Amino acid sequence: MDWIHLENEQQLQGIVAGERPTLIFKHSTRCAVSSMAKRNIALDADAIPANVDAYYLDLIRYRTLSNEVARIWEVRHESPQVLLVQGSTCLYHASHGEIDIPNAVAALPRA
Repeated sequence: MDWIHLENEQQLQGIVAGERPTLIFKHSTRCAVSSMAKRNIALDADAIPANVDAYYLDLIRYRTLSNEVARIWEVRHESPQVLLVQGSTCLYHASHGEIDIPNAVAALPRA
């Protein structure tokens, strides 16, 4: 899985201002459940369309950014957590064992 590391406010603002669908995976590097979710996402990576950017957020290292993600898309912070967003709209979010990439992809607008 080729992740784009989400590490700064400028990247986050670019996601909000952009039109591309974006997957954000909020990962706790200290959590076994989060590691399992990351592995499961990688197994389903082929289901993610090429026009979807996939960001990885190490929420231990970048807790402030993680809080901003929760605030911007009005989704309660959890870990692990996946959000599928487009601009300022959250199309899908799930956490823990509910994370399902095919369900996330199904939430994409039809062209």
